[in-house]
Amino acid sequence: MNRPLFSDVTVNGETILTSAIAAEAQNHAAPNGKPGLAWRAAARALVIRALLLQEAARRGLTPDPAEVGPGKFETDDEALMRAVIEAEVVPAAPTEDELRETWRMNPERFCSPPLWEASHILIAADPDNDAEALKKAEGLADQAGRPGAQFARLAAENSACESRQNGGALGQLGPGDTVPEFEAALKRLEEGEVTADPVRTRFGFHIIRMDAVAPGRPLPFEAVRAQLAEAFEKAAWIREAHAFTDRLVAQANVTGIDLEAV
Repeated sequence: MNRPLFSDVTVNGETILTSAIAAEAQNHAAPNGKPGLAWRAAARALVIRALLLQEAARRGLTPDPAEVGPGKFETDDEALMRAVIEAEVVPAAPTEDELRETWRMNPERFCSPPLWEASHILIAADPDNDAEALKKAEGLADQAGRPGAQFARLAAENSACESRQNGGALGQLGPGDTVPEFEAALKRLEEGEVTADPVRTRFGFHIIRMDAVAPGRPLPFEAVRAQLAEAFEKAAWIREAHAFTDRLVAQANVTGIDLEAV
């Protein structure tokens, strides 16, 4: 008789059925052809869930669901697991020296956002048939990239954007001000450069000229101290939470899966 590939798991005598693990496995990615990896990750997640709920019962905790969104609250189990972790995990606050050293060693992480001044020509395109629009955009890109090209005139005569009234000028832009494809093109352009190929976005095809660039500048420690402290505390909380659940697993009687191999 063939043995099943996967089996139920028990946690201190509490059974986690294979059906529950299979359902949880849908939330865990695994390489093609290796479903066992998702299965083991799902089983570990459910083992930890069971251990946290068992610990909540041992401590005599009662659920107090928190609001996690407008009109949306935790389940009782989620509230109990959170209460156990909050009671056990109290990471130490970072010292001033730790914060300053991190800032000093990684200045490129703490910069003001860059600013761009750009102009563009937009050729509107039919999503289902954009060949004609692309051909027109490629011709304009070629013209706009030539020495002495009159970009403002080309924009005024051809652009489908209201910026054509200003020669295509979009003014000052920062990260998040445009759609991702447009911003990616901005990041690649040097001052005075025109995109060699049209940039496709949901609005159509863009020919972009970079008029001026103000790179991000390193920020002083005082400007980023709060951000640093928050990042330190989050990282410390994650480490402590993992250490706590590892201790619960080490002290538990778990059968049906080798958690050391997960």
